[in-house]
Amino acid sequence: MDPQSSPATSQSLRGRHRAARGPVRTLVTRAASAQTGAITGRGAVIAAAGGGVLLSLVAPPAQAAPVPAVNTALAGKAVQGTLNTADLNALTSQARQSMAATTVVAVNPSAELKVEKAAVSVISAAENEDYQAQRAAEAEAEAIEQRGSAVVSIAMRYLGVPYVWGGTTPAGFDCSGFTSYVYAQVGIDLPRTSSAQRYAGTPVSWADAQPGDMIWTPGHIAIYAGDGMQIEAPVPGKSVRYTSIWQSNPTFIRVG
Repeated sequence: MDPQSSPATSQSLRGRHRAARGPVRTLVTRAASAQTGAITGRGAVIAAAGGGVLLSLVAPPAQAAPVPAVNTALAGKAVQGTLNTADLNALTSQARQSMAATTVVAVNPSAELKVEKAAVSVISAAENEDYQAQRAAEAEAEAIEQRGSAVVSIAMRYLGVPYVWGGTTPAGFDCSGFTSYVYAQVGIDLPRTSSAQRYAGTPVSWADAQPGDMIWTPGHIAIYAGDGMQIEAPVPGKSVRYTSIWQSNPTFIRVG
């Protein structure tokens, strides 16, 4: 404290100093309010702390793009309400511009549309020879497959039956007696000997052979089981067996 100042004088000065704060604060607050209203949307913060006033003005970055007007219109509104109040003049203008840029194709009013007419012929399935031939071939292939499956299934029942020369029953089989007995159970009668059975059906290639076809070589005959396998009554001392094709250059015979 200055020694030349009296206590009364100091108290008076302090009082005047405090009194001056009210108008100053009012002016600052008003100025801040005015400034805040002027920069709404760009960011303004006013904070009062204790006996002082903190005024902070935050300007947007220089590179920030202006907010489109349509965003302001949509703020706080339902989408449907905005659509109901939308100004369609701009859309109409865009539509006119689009139509102006579209290529127009002009058609002569006298142009005629001609449609050629041709007669349509329909042939029933019963009269279509190609279709009937295809159906017949499919039916035959299915019958051969079913018959062959049945032949193989029956032949497999007699695995282990001993080979007997001249045998034609499950008590004992020779090669041709075995094939005759098996095919008879699917309604096919075969000659007694293997040489005669060679001509009892139609020869087919190995590539076209199917299970149920016969496999012939001079002096022997067996039943083809598919996948390079056969069922046979081989030789004396052996029994009916399921084995791989061992014959050299066999002939496949399809019967039935």
